[in-house]
Amino acid sequence: MEAMTIFERLRQGRLPAETTIKQPHKSSPQLLLDWLLQHWTEPTVCMRDLYSYAPRSIRDEEIAISSAEALVQHGWLSELKAHRHDRRVWLINRKPIIHPTVPAE
Repeated sequence: MEAMTIFERLRQGRLPAETTIKQPHKSSPQLLLDWLLQHWTEPTVCMRDLYSYAPRSIRDEEIAISSAEALVQHGWLSELKAHRHDRRVWLINRKPIIHPTVPAE
């Protein structure tokens, strides 16, 4: 029997690199809605708030805007006129629903 090196013994115990366990993830609008209703207490939210306080997966500009626009379409947010042309502000429409969801598109 041939002696194995420590690297060969360690390699035997590992899973192949291809087999990774994929975690189910929420869509970005659903994640934003959950965060707004559970953690955000202000009546409005703006892009600066999303960049600073939202979950990391929403802090990207494109994801944040598309998620907010999806929530506008479903009635959870209403876009307000901002005092600056480069600022986006939304009013949060809180509804008395136990488990709010955003339909997947």
